Amino acid sequence: MPKIEPGKLLFATHNAGKLEEMRALLEPKGFELVGAAEFDLPEPVEDGTTFVANARIKAHAAAKATGLPALSDDSGIEIDGLDKQPGVYTADWAETPNGRDFVMAMTKCNEMLVEREAPQPWTARFCCTLVLAWQDGSDEVFEGKVEGHLTWPMRGDAGHGYDPCFIPNGHDITFAQMDPAEKNKISHRADALAKFSAALL
Repeated sequence: MPKIEPGKLLFATHNAGKLEEMRALLEPKGFELVGAAEFDLPEPVEDGTTFVANARIKAHAAAKATGLPALSDDSGIEIDGLDKQPGVYTADWAETPNGRDFVMAMTKCNEMLVEREAPQPWTARFCCTLVLAWQDGSDEVFEGKVEGHLTWPMRGDAGHGYDPCFIPNGHDITFAQMDPAEKNKISHRADALAKFSAALL
């Protein structure tokens, strides 16, 4: 498995929240993350049915377009009481004609759990798959997760996505109530990144 040298690294995302989170995780390791928007890369169609498939689509599209190694992330939340939905469709549940509305998506999750009379605690996990695509078409895959449960109503205004309704195991506050540095120690992204670091750095 080839090693990757610290320095500039293309992170194939248009999601500003993910970019900032990954910058905080990778900058201490000597990487300067550059987002897809800085290269004017179009957003590829993510039509995979797994986190790995969608992460591969993004990473390979960016590597092919730029000739650089490209790191991508596909992540989402699996809620056991909803048969592990929304899963790979986590962002899709937030789509509206005017952009993504995660309050709407979290409200939908809560309403569905109540409607199903799902037993509490509403166990769930955030999953993250990182793919590093090389210019020759090969790639490396690293998967991470963090277990927890959903709470309602939403709490906190830090973080992004579904963070205001997710409490990680061993804590009594949501990801959105946590200091970002604290969240970054235990998140699904941190778990996947630790595996990335062990293998490639």
